[in-house]
Amino acid sequence: MLSILHTDSGRKMASANYQPPLILSDSDTDSDCDHSNAGSELSNSIFKSYLESSSSSSLTAVDLSKIQSFVTTSSSGALSCLICLERIRLSDPTWSCSSLCFSIFHLLCIQSWARQSSDLSAARAATRLPISAETASDQATWHCPKCRSPYSKSEIPRKYLCFCGKLEDPPCDNPWILPHSCGEVCNRPLKHNCGHFCLLLCHPGLCPSCPKLIRTRCFCGSVEDVRRCGFKNFSCNKSCSKLLDCKKHRCSQICHEETCPPCRARGTYRCRCGKKEEERDCCDRDFQCENPCTNVLGCGKHVCQRGCHSGDCGQCPLQGKRTCPCGKRVYEGMSCDVAAPVCGATCNKLLDCGFHRCPERCHRGPCVETCRIMVTKSCRCGGLKKEVPCYQDLSCERKCQRMRDCGRHACKRRCCDGDCPPCSEVCDRRLRCKNHKCPAPCHRGTCAPCPVMVTISCACGETHLEVPCGTEMDQKPPRCPKPCKIAPMCRHSSNCKPHRCHYGACPVCRLPCDEEYQCGHLCKLRCHGPRPPPNPEFTLKPKKKKLNHQRESTPGTPCPPCPELVWRSCVGQHFGAERMMVCSDRTQFSCDNLCGNPLPCGNHYCTKTCHPLKSQSSTSEKHKSSESCEECDLRCQKERLPSCQHPCPLQCHPGECPSCKVLVKRSCHCGSMVHVFECIYFNSLSETEKATVRSCGGLCHRKLTNCTHLCPETCHAGECPSPEKCSKKVTVRCKCLTLKKEWLCHDVQATYLNSGCDPKDISKNQFGLGLLPCNSECKTKEQAVDSGLQLRKPKVLEEKESENEKHLPKRRKRKDRVQEAKQISKLQQTLATMKRLFLFVIIIITLLAAVCFGYKGLLRLSDWMNEVEVQRARRRYPRA
Repeated sequence: MLSILHTDSGRKMASANYQPPLILSDSDTDSDCDHSNAGSELSNSIFKSYLESSSSSSLTAVDLSKIQSFVTTSSSGALSCLICLERIRLSDPTWSCSSLCFSIFHLLCIQSWARQSSDLSAARAATRLPISAETASDQATWHCPKCRSPYSKSEIPRKYLCFCGKLEDPPCDNPWILPHSCGEVCNRPLKHNCGHFCLLLCHPGLCPSCPKLIRTRCFCGSVEDVRRCGFKNFSCNKSCSKLLDCKKHRCSQICHEETCPPCRARGTYRCRCGKKEEERDCCDRDFQCENPCTNVLGCGKHVCQRGCHSGDCGQCPLQGKRTCPCGKRVYEGMSCDVAAPVCGATCNKLLDCGFHRCPERCHRGPCVETCRIMVTKSCRCGGLKKEVPCYQDLSCERKCQRMRDCGRHACKRRCCDGDCPPCSEVCDRRLRCKNHKCPAPCHRGTCAPCPVMVTISCACGETHLEVPCGTEMDQKPPRCPKPCKIAPMCRHSSNCKPHRCHYGACPVCRLPCDEEYQCGHLCKLRCHGPRPPPNPEFTLKPKKKKLNHQRESTPGTPCPPCPELVWRSCVGQHFGAERMMVCSDRTQFSCDNLCGNPLPCGNHYCTKTCHPLKSQSSTSEKHKSSESCEECDLRCQKERLPSCQHPCPLQCHPGECPSCKVLVKRSCHCGSMVHVFECIYFNSLSETEKATVRSCGGLCHRKLTNCTHLCPETCHAGECPSPEKCSKKVTVRCKCLTLKKEWLCHDVQATYLNSGCDPKDISKNQFGLGLLPCNSECKTKEQAVDSGLQLRKPKVLEEKESENEKHLPKRRKRKDRVQEAKQISKLQQTLATMKRLFLFVIIIITLLAAVCFGYKGLLRLSDWMNEVEVQRARRRYPRA
């Protein structure tokens, strides 16, 4: 809550002369004095009726201090909304809390806050309680952003009312009425329901205590006095003397508000049975001793078991009708010293579980404590059903993955029944003030405003003002009536007129300068010496005032030039051509030397006779017609930036040369394309950017150094990366070309290097040849070839055999051909069948492996996605 400091002297003011503390102006101008007087009259008008009806000055000062703080803050424009942290202007619709803190907020901000809070409360209630969404919405509540006082949904403000609630849309343009008030008497009921109403004008904050005078008695009722209604309860500071509960002694404490304490008078008292005496307090006089009662009951067989007591022991509890332990059979006329027999039936008493009955026979003593009947139970989350003993609770190990109310953390509770507990983490998000973090439990929606109040003070630290955290840099400093403690830095510090405490620069010194020049003359202008720097905590906008003095006497500027004779150079500023002239005389002259001033091109110098330049013609009186320097007609010879080999096409000119637009050709890194660039564009690029733009974007098309393949990378600069890691497939054969396999190129290179050969020296046709060792298949093939060669006969023998075959009958020849064909077809059929079986087995094994590894891959992918989701949630909502 906003508050200001009050001294003890202010609390001791008389009610007739009491004036609430005012914040004074920080300057000596008439406008500030008028504003201060207006604020004083406004404050006096608000408290006038209350001060006239009050009688106790000390209680009045204390009672009005908080209200005066609200009035001062409202009238000075230092109010800030805790929700948006923006300043509350005089014309902004507002709403003020009426429960505890009485803080003021923008109407739109509190409406948005209330709607969001009530909707969130309704959503939580509908989730946690067995009620419908409409019922939860009707019963939803919202809280004040500062004091957290609860309000119902029907109390969401919809109109802009004054502080007392009587006027809608109060005026904001009346300077004699407190902002956001109606200017009428508050007339709100005072606290404690005394029946009276507030006498102040419409004001912010709580109403003061009732100032009406009434006759009332003290707490003990022995003294009657006339007191203010708001402080009618008082103590007479005498002994209470009320009769205590014991009806024998009276209260010895000072007159007090609460009930009288128990009687502590010491005395000797007997126990209930009268066998023992002890010294005790009067409030503990009724006690029981430890001696058992040994009196014989009316039956003459049993002894009383009640312990220490007063009165008769009573009848024996075992006389009369008696039952067996289970209560099913009744026995009459039995002696009290005989135990009732058991009936032999089932006990059938309800066990502690409340569902099953005792299955044992009628017995004495209590039934079993734990019900061990096997029943089918479901765990809380419903994911597990199992037969367990009735007394045993069933729970599973599954963790709940649902998000809690905060929407940031998962439940993670084992065997959760769906009613996830509230999140136990700390919110720890940065508040709007940018200085503190939210200490509340993790929640959904916006955090509550920062409750910290920051004290800002004037420049001297005597006057204080509390504002919400985060708005201290936007607030105006409080006005302080104390004198300024900053010492002037000009030479008139001992004669300057004192002024009040302020932020910003001190007022201008109005005394003459009288500062002595080096030549001995005195400055006759107003003081323009240095001023102390302003306090950097607050920056005040300078007031627009008309300058009533010369420009040369502006505070913080040096004195004007001395009017003594000085040597002055010519208009061309040449050495050796000076003349003696008065300091204040700005007349210029020309000498006969060459000009020598830089030409407009900035590269050459003027060769004309000394002449005034255009920049100096305005201050010259004799040479009113200035003469410009000659024009340069040479070609530009500057080096271009960034440097290139193309000369500038313009004539000699000032400043930098235009960008070079000449087109240059550059081939890509792999040599498959030629790029055309502008010279300025290509030369302004860095080496990395040049390498990037020169790339054609396609494959490299350069042959690798260690093998016969092309580079698989995108067109790049420099050597191809990792030529020894080529992943192309190469067909590798044995020396006899019988066996062949597909190897990766880098494996082939490694094999050559291990064998002592350089892969660069291997030709393309021989690359991969001879790396496989020959095996039995190669030898079988060689034998088959050798046998074929041996079977070859000379042409003579073949001719003879052909002649012999000619004499064979046609049927025999046909039979031999059929038998050979049958033999060949059976062998081929067998081989084909074996190939099919082998292919079918390979396909089945491949499918089984794909299914197995695919299932494991899906599980790993699911685990990986869960880890990624958890990491993303941690990055989004990091812990403190």
